[in-house]
Amino acid sequence: MTPLQTRDAAMLQDRLKALTPQQLKGMRRGIEKESLRAQPSGALALTPHPAALGSALTHPSITTDFSESQLELVTGAHASPEAALEELTQLHQFTYRTLQDIGDEMLWVSSMPCGLPTDETIPIARFGSSNVGRAKSVYRMGLSHRYGRRMQTISGIHYNWSLPGVTSEQYFALIRNFRRHAFLLLYLFGASPAVCSSFVAGRQHALENLTDHTMYMPHGTSLRMGRLGYQSDAQASLAVSYNSLDGYAASLQDALTRPYPAYEKVGIRNPGGDYNQLATTLLQIENEFYGTIRPKRVIRQGERPLHALRERGVEYIEVRLMDLDPFEPVGINARTMRFIDVFLLHCLLSDSPPDTPAEIAELNHNQHQTAARGRAPGVRLMRAGSEVPLVEWGGEVLAQCAPIAAALDAAHGGTQYRDALTAASAGLADAATLPSARVLAAVTQEFDKSFVKFARAQSLKTQAALQGLPLTDEQLAGFTALSRESVEAQKKIEAADTLPFEEYRQQYVSADCLGVAVGEAVHS
Repeated sequence: MTPLQTRDAAMLQDRLKALTPQQLKGMRRGIEKESLRAQPSGALALTPHPAALGSALTHPSITTDFSESQLELVTGAHASPEAALEELTQLHQFTYRTLQDIGDEMLWVSSMPCGLPTDETIPIARFGSSNVGRAKSVYRMGLSHRYGRRMQTISGIHYNWSLPGVTSEQYFALIRNFRRHAFLLLYLFGASPAVCSSFVAGRQHALENLTDHTMYMPHGTSLRMGRLGYQSDAQASLAVSYNSLDGYAASLQDALTRPYPAYEKVGIRNPGGDYNQLATTLLQIENEFYGTIRPKRVIRQGERPLHALRERGVEYIEVRLMDLDPFEPVGINARTMRFIDVFLLHCLLSDSPPDTPAEIAELNHNQHQTAARGRAPGVRLMRAGSEVPLVEWGGEVLAQCAPIAAALDAAHGGTQYRDALTAASAGLADAATLPSARVLAAVTQEFDKSFVKFARAQSLKTQAALQGLPLTDEQLAGFTALSRESVEAQKKIEAADTLPFEEYRQQYVSADCLGVAVGEAVHS
């Protein structure tokens, strides 16, 4: 260890000792999981969001993401990985019951999409006739104009995480460290090294042909998080700093209020009067900002996320870089979740110097390098102006995580956190065992080098497994009631609207709704 590493290890240990077992037990995590609905052939299902699943606008747990064909299942915040997975599994079971009742669709188990139709044929999610529902659809129409619909069909898992007693300042320190070490999660859990060629038709890319219908990166880990995924030339101009809530909010406010010439050309409405987008600014709304991690706060009705953050601070963080694991029935398992818990605590407890424009550029390079070439022997990343082997840097992080895993095991009893760390070390030592490598091995050895054949087979296997699990009459009745209540809630929102949509839109995107910097806040 260098003297600096010794100092940092001692600081981490001191901060870890300051956490009580009660605080560690107070850790909460929840999951948001996106999945495309697919036909048995492996093509995108073009049917509407199933009515029996309830209202996508108001259902607390079952909604849609970008597309009408893209389900999003959302759990509450749970005290253990197993409890979160149990809720997620039951949501899948109810969803599959519904899909089975109306046809033969399945949930696509890969982050990279199934066979896609032409871009304009991919259906944008619909949320009813209320102003808030229309705004959601217009926002998605804006995304389609700005980035194309194919990119929006990529699916993933978002991991929401909190710890009692953590301040906004500490959450931002966590976020800075997360961004520094995010390469390790991409390496260990990336599971999207290949894609159907329909996804890149007509686009520039650096993928290689596996066959005429399958493109891939031989040493790729996560095409979803690479240059083909959630990337944007417009957003590349945003060097958002995470050094403070004020600075982060100022960066976002600038992007939300700065007119962007290419989007001004698109316009708010087309000549026929239909809406193209919510605004002509660099970002329409906060959610359009693509990051690997976000500071979050539960918003009140009609409130903008940035206003909520400025008024009440960070409540939890949202990890956004996890691929769906096609080998897991619900896309993630408890061991992976435990590793994320340890990793996030490491990010929270480690020294976190301010970020700089130079470091932000390095982190972008490291993300793309790991996504495209993470499993290449000897692959190197940038750290403070120098190259360092990915495996060496990852090993340093895992070594620092050991006392954190031990503290969590002591608080909860057992060795499950240590076991999660051991599994991560094994993955670091042998890239062939990683999900991305396993996907490519299965595609090439078992499915005629066809990504769609592989993902289709895994989707059918997952469908059968989830349909085979018991769902009690009481559980089924509970989900059915939630769906019915959500439909009634949507009707009430629609009936209560009095404002013309254009007035609603103008008010919602107004800079006045974004709150003021904490230093400017007036407290009565």
